[in-house]
Amino acid sequence: MDFLTHSPEETEKTGAELARTLSPGAVIAFRGDLGAGKTAFTRGLARGLGCRETVTSPTYTIVNEYLSGRMPLFHFDMYRLSSSDELFDIGWEDYLERGGVCAVEWSENVADALDGAITVTIEKLGEDCRKITVEGADALC
Repeated sequence: MDFLTHSPEETEKTGAELARTLSPGAVIAFRGDLGAGKTAFTRGLARGLGCRETVTSPTYTIVNEYLSGRMPLFHFDMYRLSSSDELFDIGWEDYLERGGVCAVEWSENVADALDGAITVTIEKLGEDCRKITVEGADALC
C-alpha cells in the first residue's frame, strides 16, 4: 500500500489511520533516511491509539513508552544499536509480551529480530512530500 503526503500533518494522519487497524503485539519496522518523517508517522500512530503524551524521538533513550492509549505504544530508535543481540539485552521480548505496539526506527540494524513486522518505508520526494509504503500488513486487509 502506498501513500503520498505533502506535510508532516498528512504523514501523521497516515500513521493515525494505520494505528486504528493494529492489534496488540503489532511491530512496525520503519525504514527511511534521517529526517524522512519516521517520528512524525509515530506521532500519528500515538494519536490513532489514543495516546495523550507528547511523542519525541527516542534517539538518546533507545525507547519511549506511551501508555495512555487503548494499548501501549513503545517507540524504539535502533540507530545506536549494532545488532539484534543488543535489542534483546534491553528487554525486547518483555516489550512484545506487554501487548502494545512496537514502532522501531532504524529497523535495519535489528532486522533479524523483526520477523512478521509491518514494514513502513518513508521516502523523501521533496521538502515536504513523502512516499509512504506499508508492507506485510495482512491484518490491515
